[in-house]
Amino acid sequence: MRIPLALVPRVVVTLTALFSAIATEAQFPAADEFHISGDSLSARATPDGAASGMASPDQAMRASAAEESQSIRVIVSSQEGVRRLSAERPLIPGPVRPTRLPIIEVDLSKRRQSILGLGASLEHATCENLSKLPLAQREEVVARLVSPTTGIGMNLMRLCIGTSDFVGESYYTYDDLPAGETDPELNRFSIERDRAYVLPTIKLALRQNPDLLFFASPWSPPAWMKTSGKLGTGRVRPGCYAAYALYLLKFIQAYQAEGVPIYAITVQNEPQHQDAAYPTTIWTAEEQRDFIRDHLGPLFERHGVKTLIWCWDHNWNKPGFPRTILSDPRAARYVDGTAFHHYEGKVEAQSAFQREFPDKHIYFTEGSVFGTLGALQLIDILRHDARSYNAWVIMLDEHRRPNRGPHDASATCIELLDDGSVRYNDDYSMQGQFMKFIRRGAIRLESAAPRVRGFGHVAFLNPDGHVVLIAANAGAVASGFAVNAGGRQFETELPAKSVATYVWKSGR
Repeated sequence: MRIPLALVPRVVVTLTALFSAIATEAQFPAADEFHISGDSLSARATPDGAASGMASPDQAMRASAAEESQSIRVIVSSQEGVRRLSAERPLIPGPVRPTRLPIIEVDLSKRRQSILGLGASLEHATCENLSKLPLAQREEVVARLVSPTTGIGMNLMRLCIGTSDFVGESYYTYDDLPAGETDPELNRFSIERDRAYVLPTIKLALRQNPDLLFFASPWSPPAWMKTSGKLGTGRVRPGCYAAYALYLLKFIQAYQAEGVPIYAITVQNEPQHQDAAYPTTIWTAEEQRDFIRDHLGPLFERHGVKTLIWCWDHNWNKPGFPRTILSDPRAARYVDGTAFHHYEGKVEAQSAFQREFPDKHIYFTEGSVFGTLGALQLIDILRHDARSYNAWVIMLDEHRRPNRGPHDASATCIELLDDGSVRYNDDYSMQGQFMKFIRRGAIRLESAAPRVRGFGHVAFLNPDGHVVLIAANAGAVASGFAVNAGGRQFETELPAKSVATYVWKSGR
């Protein structure tokens, strides 16, 4: 469900960072590539060239070529939809002046995790709804999701190995058999059911953005591998560990043959959750450790498979599970990192786990966030060492379907309406404030600021040398803040319940 936004007093925040122009001009999307709406934010040029407050168009036009080369791009989305990835008037920095504003410190010399990607999921519900659109409309919608120029640039997508709870048809795996039969050699393995609408959608997305990466998660092995004999409930029988490892290998090979390489997999979606109503499977930490150490890792190694293994794939509240796996050197050698969800526990668990296992990565693999409070959550996820963020379920219809499982659904970032049109909700633009501007390979910059309720920020250095600062204001009033950067300064104001992205050239 959507969370009511807290009303907070006006906050004023500032930023300190190193900032200057570099010789090589990077390519930014043109203004008409954004959805321009609402009034523009602008900067007031002071006599000494500093920008503070609002500026008129004629003052902006008088800015020198040097100022233009150092200008700060500003893109804003508001929760009420007044602004949607709106390209606002650039800000022009001037000399640093005394200020009463509190300061956020951003240090380009102190760098944290690199970003693998940001995106969502191409699970069955999303793919089915997209398949209902005429081809031209389907291509347009997919482009608005994954294209880095005409869309919001999602570049990391989660896939399902078999079905999850969000599906319209009956649940399935790739080796379903009549009760009492087994297939330890996986002779009847087939991804045929994915060909109806899942694979075509994935391939379309890959054509729209050839740089897309995919990771995949299973909700259940075939029922004949499980102690319950059912897709819902039960464990994987130890005697079937070898068959299950082969099952995951064959999935990777089958998708590779379709032109869809799998960058990483998790062993099990939410291995500590069980529900008879949809595919779920219980694993203990020791069971997953032994499976990776003795079966899956060695099998990948023998076959030269480059697909990475991420362990856990569940909530922040049980770090003991992945700790058991990564504390075993023979298991840990096969594990690239730990995947987290946000439904229970606190985000600080990510950073604590990163400090405990600094040579292993942190990924955020499932959990949709909504509104400007959601933007603050996403900021926290990234500030606590996650190399990725993936929302769960991109597209349901206006009745929140298809969904065979027991969990209620909120409105997704895009929706299929009964008249055949597609609605882009505010969360589409909110996600775009992050996904369109944080490039793969971006490095999070260390930053510190006074804690202010309802306001947050995170900063990155993109591979092209541009700094990307994202700020979210969940308060009921506008929030002013300044940026001090390497002897330059500007001030601006972020409207209530809005998210803004600021992009400028770095000298380092």
